[in-house]
Amino acid sequence: MTTWGSAGENGPARDSTLPLPVVDLPSGAGPAPSPDVISVGRGHTPTGAYGRMPRLPRRRRGRRLLRRTAIVVVALALLGVAAFGGLMIATPSVGNARELVQAQDVAHDAVYPGPPVPMRFAESLVATEDKRFYSEPGIDLFAVGRVAAGYVTGHGIEGGATLYQQLAKLLYTHGQSSASDEAEQIALAVKLDLAYSKQQILQMYADVVYFGNDFYGLAAASCGYFGVPPAALSWPEAAMLAGMVQGPSLDDPLTHPANARAREIHVVGRLVATGKLTQAQGNAALAVPVSSLIVGAGQGIVGAGQGCAP
Repeated sequence: MTTWGSAGENGPARDSTLPLPVVDLPSGAGPAPSPDVISVGRGHTPTGAYGRMPRLPRRRRGRRLLRRTAIVVVALALLGVAAFGGLMIATPSVGNARELVQAQDVAHDAVYPGPPVPMRFAESLVATEDKRFYSEPGIDLFAVGRVAAGYVTGHGIEGGATLYQQLAKLLYTHGQSSASDEAEQIALAVKLDLAYSKQQILQMYADVVYFGNDFYGLAAASCGYFGVPPAALSWPEAAMLAGMVQGPSLDDPLTHPANARAREIHVVGRLVATGKLTQAQGNAALAVPVSSLIVGAGQGIVGAGQGCAP
């Protein structure tokens, strides 16, 4: 007795499946359609070559990408606003900034309050440290975004701190620069801008910033390095002092004159680029050698009248 397997072939006796009948197709007819493929009707999605789904039009894809990007940007902006609001609440008031300046000056035997910040030093400082100082709300949003991107990508981009942020660092975060400290300095910088005028910020900064050689404050540095009070600073002298605030020990003109000269060249270049000096004036400032600038070094200290006394 012949037995058949499940596909019609010879198989074991226990599998008694009968073979499927062979049906002759009409001449010229193609293969019968597969019963599990719906070629027409509701719910059918046509496919392209090799069964792939047809691609969306380029315009629709662009709109979808734009919509998703906008959602991400809005979400990040809302998170940023919430985080900044939390920082504003968590950070202290800056109403005591002048008291903190006075306390630091007393601790460093510096005169408080110092003499008014002269125009030449103010312009030199702003040109090299914070070119948007007179228009920004305490922070440079472009620089903040650049630094934040650096932290996210792991590059840790330095720089970008405004004079407000630098003052907050000097007064409230003990000179520290960790990520949490810099975030706190951003909030404090905004508070300083809301509480004090531009001239007051410059005055407090000039009173506490360190210039090397144990010179705290602009008055001590001007008398100590050049033997002249701040009001008598020349353009090259003012540019040299402004260039020292980022590296007072490395850029000390008494011990590292080449470094001090390089910083002076940078500051004078910024003054020319921002239109505070003409190119001819910049060249004239750089024509004065460092040795001539510091000829009066050590010959004057801040006197009772805030001038320089022998």
